[in-house]
Amino acid sequence: MKNATLQAEKEYLEEIKEQLTLAIRRMDGAVKQFSDELRQKKEYLHEHQASLDEADMVAAGQSIDRMAFTGEAAVGRKRKLLKLGQSPYFGRIDFGARGQAAEPVYIGVHSFFDEQRRANLIYDWRAPVSSMFYDFELGDAFFTTPSGRITGRIERKRQYRIRDGRLEFMLENDVNIHDDVLQQELAKSSDDKMRNIVATIQRDQNAVIRNESAAVMVIQGVAGSGKTSIALHRIAFLLYRYRETIAARDLLIISPNKVFADYISNVLPELGEEHIPELGMEELAADLLGSQYSFQTFFEQVAALLEHHDAAFIERLRVKSTFEFLGQLNQYLLHIENHYLRVTELRVGATVVPAAVIGQKFRSYHRVPLLRRFALVAQDLRDYVRHAAGRKLNNREKSLIGEGVTRMFRLHSVPELYRDFYRWLGRPELLRLDAHRPHLEYADVFPLLYLRLRLEGLPTYDHVKHLLVDEMQDYTPVQYAVLSRLFLCRKTILGDVSQTVNPYSASSAETIERVFPQAEVVRLLRSYRSTLEITAFAQRITPNPHILPLERHGPEPAVVGCAGPAQELAAIGARVAAFRSSGHHSLGIICKTQRQAEQVHAALSGPAVYLLTEESTTFREGVLVTTAHLAKGLEFDAVVVPFANARTYRTEVDKSMLYVACTRAMHELTLTYTGELTRWLTPG
Repeated sequence: MKNATLQAEKEYLEEIKEQLTLAIRRMDGAVKQFSDELRQKKEYLHEHQASLDEADMVAAGQSIDRMAFTGEAAVGRKRKLLKLGQSPYFGRIDFGARGQAAEPVYIGVHSFFDEQRRANLIYDWRAPVSSMFYDFELGDAFFTTPSGRITGRIERKRQYRIRDGRLEFMLENDVNIHDDVLQQELAKSSDDKMRNIVATIQRDQNAVIRNESAAVMVIQGVAGSGKTSIALHRIAFLLYRYRETIAARDLLIISPNKVFADYISNVLPELGEEHIPELGMEELAADLLGSQYSFQTFFEQVAALLEHHDAAFIERLRVKSTFEFLGQLNQYLLHIENHYLRVTELRVGATVVPAAVIGQKFRSYHRVPLLRRFALVAQDLRDYVRHAAGRKLNNREKSLIGEGVTRMFRLHSVPELYRDFYRWLGRPELLRLDAHRPHLEYADVFPLLYLRLRLEGLPTYDHVKHLLVDEMQDYTPVQYAVLSRLFLCRKTILGDVSQTVNPYSASSAETIERVFPQAEVVRLLRSYRSTLEITAFAQRITPNPHILPLERHGPEPAVVGCAGPAQELAAIGARVAAFRSSGHHSLGIICKTQRQAEQVHAALSGPAVYLLTEESTTFREGVLVTTAHLAKGLEFDAVVVPFANARTYRTEVDKSMLYVACTRAMHELTLTYTGELTRWLTPG
């Protein structure tokens, strides 16, 4: 059996590194050759441009573009080879197809094909054969290729950690090695960027990553289940599987904020893929609304909920966040179609256009958004009158027809109709909109856009071939209805209803299924981020009987009572000092409100203490002071939750914030308070 012993594996690693070094040298030669040829071609073109005709110039330009593209591809391949040189592979299976002897399959982040031997020495983790590493232990196994299923047996399975070209450990598998490696990876300190998880992907995660059939995949994952990482690895897999028809620029991530986008920005480049464009929901809304409206951001909406308990505001949010509200918008659209159009005959000079003719014209455009039909019908009626009168129409007559058609409809703009919708609903108080200063509440932005989509139409994002939506629980059915009409592509939607920052407008997987009936829902219940002690503590705030914590232990969370505000800030300072000598990389001080975060930040001194705000764009290691809203999706080695008293955390929104804050912690969790401890942490 090839490389049976540890020593043989070490020798084989050196052999692979040598082959990679030779391949890099060959690639260097190829890159230099492309560069020289490109320079020569440009020089030739510059010297002879006066004597070249247009066809020659076009051909030369295309040749230069091809050479530049080929050179860039060679540079990309070299980058992958350099990465493999640091850590060529992380796994091995010895697999024999039925009737054949087992051969070793080494699995890495990228593939490596040895041109000299005409052999694949390392297989990409996304290759069909590599799926067996994640899905099977020793014994019978299979993998699926485009041409069919290959069955056989796995005779050996190993996992390695190779860093800087050195084999740190090798694990032999007769049961399941994943847990051992996973424990070691999870015990490490966090980085300033999310890491790839190719060496520790679990079987249920692998099924999600490699799913090719779902038009809409909804991933409901508990806190710490790795759902965002899994979604990004799924994107990397799809880019690999469909590399002939889809590229990174064809995808889009709807991201909750810029810091989160920065935090996850490392994963796809680590996997050899280009950075994927990302967009915030507010940016999308601003693009679609144009300059007609300013509007409250989601961050401002949550801040308003946290700082003022306004019952009318909460009611407006609650109503506009239900699936029933989307149904009411659709009923209203039917209502205005059937009742707001009063077709009457139209007289232009001596010509009378009968109401029946006008009605027929309107019906012929039933597939066109309602408010766009009027211009089309008006043009048809001008043609009708011109033909009937046997002459050209003057400008006054053309205008008369246009105005006459428009008058047949009761209201003429989307804002007017949006206001009318609430009157029709019998609840005009649900819309707070000053006609003189059109500033929308965030809860009105997407209902207004939905009406505009249905009544006027909006350009779809046809160039996007896969849409990834994170923090799904923070978006309402109306927002999903807008996304479904703007993005006609496949979608991956992920989140956790327990981590909503606005319980009055949270969407569950079941809610999203109602908007996307074809959705395939996957539930990830195993939590990897936090120790067993931290997970159990968070369960006291928001119980979830289905969560499956990984058996990893650490210190019990500390709840520290303080005599007064000054003593509490001093206690937080002491935790910061302890962190600096702990060997950990990141400490999150997670407050309920931005005002509290600013207060704590002002009280702390020392290097690498950063305040995260709505405008922040980067995630950094060190001490990061922020709010639960902005910390969602992030993780820290240690977390401090200040002001955990009954006055700060008292409402359902506060409870959600507290849960989010506590579940950011990987290894250590501390809560401080003065006065009475919040009821969400007191037993009974």
